[in-house]
Amino acid sequence: MKKKYKLLLLGLLFDGIGMLSFIIPIIGEFFDIIWAPASAFFIYKMYKGTEGKVASIVSLVEEAGFFGTDFIPTFTLTWIYKYLIIKEKKD
Repeated sequence: MKKKYKLLLLGLLFDGIGMLSFIIPIIGEFFDIIWAPASAFFIYKMYKGTEGKVASIVSLVEEAGFFGTDFIPTFTLTWIYKYLIIKEKKD
């Protein structure tokens, strides 16, 4: 399996983990305190360079639930940006 599809599958898994806070409302909020920095670390390691740095900051802010953004699938959107949007610009 190509690396980009492994990143997509991992991203879907991590976005799913991030959505767990919606299943158990009160416990989920405490989970976000742990998951926010962990998700920032994982996305930083998955995507190198500027993409990884920007995505990690976005993921940290999003998973912490600032501005009601906890529902955004940051990992999946980063994959789409890297492999679909940027790829089109390079062609």
